[in-house]
Amino acid sequence: MSAEVFDVVVVGAGLSGVGASVHLGKHCPDKSYVILEAREAIGGTWDLFRYPGIRSDSDMYTLGYAFKPWTEQKAIADGPSIRAYVNDTARDYGIDKHIRFKQSVRRISWDSHAARWTVEVEHEGVLKRYETKFVLMCAGYYRYDHGYLPDFPGYERFKGRVVHPQHWPEDLDYANKRVIVIGSGATAVTLVPSMADKAAHVTMLQRSPTYMISMPAVDKLAHGLRRILPAQAAYDVIRFLRITMQQLFFRLARARPKRTRERLLGLVEDQIGPDAVRKHFTPRYNPWEERLCLVPDNDMFAAIKEGKASVVTDQIESFTEKGVKLKSGQELEADIIVTATGLALQMLGGAEVFVDGKKVETGQSYAYKGAMLSDVPNLAFVFGYTNASWTLRADLISEYVCRLINYMDEYGLASATPRVGARRLEERPFVDFSSGYFKRVAHLLPKQTTTAPWKQNQSYLHDLMDLRFGAVEDGVLEFKRAAPAQADRTPAPAFAK
Repeated sequence: MSAEVFDVVVVGAGLSGVGASVHLGKHCPDKSYVILEAREAIGGTWDLFRYPGIRSDSDMYTLGYAFKPWTEQKAIADGPSIRAYVNDTARDYGIDKHIRFKQSVRRISWDSHAARWTVEVEHEGVLKRYETKFVLMCAGYYRYDHGYLPDFPGYERFKGRVVHPQHWPEDLDYANKRVIVIGSGATAVTLVPSMADKAAHVTMLQRSPTYMISMPAVDKLAHGLRRILPAQAAYDVIRFLRITMQQLFFRLARARPKRTRERLLGLVEDQIGPDAVRKHFTPRYNPWEERLCLVPDNDMFAAIKEGKASVVTDQIESFTEKGVKLKSGQELEADIIVTATGLALQMLGGAEVFVDGKKVETGQSYAYKGAMLSDVPNLAFVFGYTNASWTLRADLISEYVCRLINYMDEYGLASATPRVGARRLEERPFVDFSSGYFKRVAHLLPKQTTTAPWKQNQSYLHDLMDLRFGAVEDGVLEFKRAAPAQADRTPAPAFAK
């Protein structure tokens, strides 16, 4: 079977993949590339999720690309607006011409002798192959075909309709219906106020509370700056301020958890009173041990105060014909149950990865700069921040990949492989969060350590200095020369083998 050949294969045409491709076009203009997208549309998460009220849980001045100002009115944007933003970026930079749709990557295999990856994809039931020097995985960290659903006892007994937000039915009519939303994460917090205006009543059923923080959907400072500065300059200023505030708040929360906890709970108490906070909004963990939930313009608190929504904190004993029976003995009746129970995570888009015939077990690998895997050459993956906007880190990783590709070209190098060597490393989980969806797949996530470059930093400033300005050659990346026919006449540095 013949294979198409490209310098770079990008997997995924969502927010990360489109952004990465813009960086390739800017910094590696002589490189050919293709974007392989498993679905039929651009946008990734923002095209897949269509549930009521779908929106960002980060402000668009940091979730947006550094090179393309966000100019819409709302900083906390709805899904269709974000989808349009990604599509506009792909069109404006000519990225859409490089996308191959319905291309589900099944297996990628590295051949050290040829210094190439073979990428095997399934396209409408037919196997296709691509060959490339470098693979950039921008497929996110969760499965698109299904979300996470706990094994609820009696699930099949319920006579109403059960839906998962990841696959929202277009025909779902919830007007004047009793709705239970199971979950307390960002999806549930979005769904409850969005459905409350039409539904008879919406109950958020949570096993345990989550920290919540309110933020205005519209940033008045950003609008003021746009009146006196060019769009890009205004965007850069507000982006810098937002990044700084995010990082300071995170560091403060980790350094002074008790004080941060009191402040967060106090803000919620101002909205709905101390009794509700004590019963339903006081988490068992410290701030930023899990991601905070954003409540734009206090919309969920308003729905609760108006009697359109309520919160119940309890555990599910079983589903019943009429709804859900709780361990306390209470039964919640419903016409519709929404299982906002989380994501099913995976690494590298679920593709199998082989290096010289040996399968790569991501859970046994170490993450180099949070972007490459130990002993895996010429492959990078985008994994954004858990304590800030995803795109901040996605942009930096894409820039780093371009630097690495250009560096190898300059010295006639064929491959770059992170090597742990004989170092004794103190292992840590890849994600320093207690969230259940990370714990469920801890065996799939690569490991990090306590020291660079094997440490997964949750610091934009640190990553900015390291990924954008740090030396490419650091004694950890092992470089190998290109074959004589491929190498140029520039002498390779002494560290190349």
